[in-house]
Amino acid sequence: MNANSLRGVLTVTLAYALVGASFTANSLLGAYPYAGGQAIRYGAACLLLLPLLGRGGAAPLRLLTARHWLRLAVLAAVGMVGFNLAVLAAERTAEPAVPGVLVGCAPVVVAVLVPLAAGRGPSRAVLYGALLVTAGAFTVQGWGRTEAAGIGWSLAALAGEVGFTVLAVPVLRILGPKLLTAAVCAVGAAEAALLGLLVDGAGFVRMPTGVEAGALVWQAVLATVVGFVLFYMGVQRIGVERATLFTGAIPVAAALSAALVAGAAFGLPQVAGSLLVGAGAALGTGLFTRTKTASAAAVQEHARDEGRVVVHGHVAAAGQPDEPRAGQDPLRADALAAKEQPVAGAPGDGDGHRGGEVVAEEHGPARRQGLVEAGRTAQRERLGDDRLG
Repeated sequence: MNANSLRGVLTVTLAYALVGASFTANSLLGAYPYAGGQAIRYGAACLLLLPLLGRGGAAPLRLLTARHWLRLAVLAAVGMVGFNLAVLAAERTAEPAVPGVLVGCAPVVVAVLVPLAAGRGPSRAVLYGALLVTAGAFTVQGWGRTEAAGIGWSLAALAGEVGFTVLAVPVLRILGPKLLTAAVCAVGAAEAALLGLLVDGAGFVRMPTGVEAGALVWQAVLATVVGFVLFYMGVQRIGVERATLFTGAIPVAAALSAALVAGAAFGLPQVAGSLLVGAGAALGTGLFTRTKTASAAAVQEHARDEGRVVVHGHVAAAGQPDEPRAGQDPLRADALAAKEQPVAGAPGDGDGHRGGEVVAEEHGPARRQGLVEAGRTAQRERLGDDRLG
């Protein structure tokens, strides 16, 4: 794995770990109005991100079309406000492990759905890794009692988790991680406030207690500002399919934080499940292989942003040999590139074949053009000497 992909793996892992640890913070907000808490969380996150954008950092927003803004609205409604609402609703009729296990199936869904939408088959390594991650998440959390409504809301949470990742990719290319997070948080805060007004009226927000305030700060700063930005940075580097593999870090981090904060047990099932999650992520990302691991689905940033390097699937990773691809023979001449034009060669030049061609690039270096012109001049002088003779 090259350094660029390794950084992507680390950022995504940390992002999901922060989200998993935030489940413990969620348990401290049980008495706070749901919609109001979400509005405060996302609104505060947006305000915290604005100074980090720098002067003119919001300029790419002008490039967004109405379709892009609609995508952001759906992303916030489904992947942020809707996801958290679905998890809370699921836990009313099911034990917390049930939505946790179904959300843990997100890597499998993304590993199949994204390639099919792009007109290609799923990667076997990613798919097998996703299955291992899902098995690991199940082992960490187990399965609890549930009713049909609990399963339904858990499936809705799964859809929200998938939507949070997949819907963001086209806009991520334009805005980059920080601006995308700020924009979607602003939209999410507005949607949560509107939902609160419709459901709870003017009482959708109230002054939080000290414990609730601490939980809201954790949610806004670490789980949202840091977590979202790191996650989208990782998607840029390793692609959406491989990034979703690290969803398995959520139940692991949740179990660890519960053990540290609430004294919950972290026994053999949690250890075994954590190992399965790590093995699945390593398999799916090629962490310990020397093969090219950069995904063709990696996100290319907007042309104005030169602060990120994206390795595409057709470029050899650092430290790896550049091997010929299918249909290429290193001993044969390469086909002409798109911006190369055949230029008629002078008689007697080249390998002695009449009608030979010299390849000249459309905007090639002046030295190459000078060599071609020099050849033509020498040819005219030679022909003139022949006439005089």
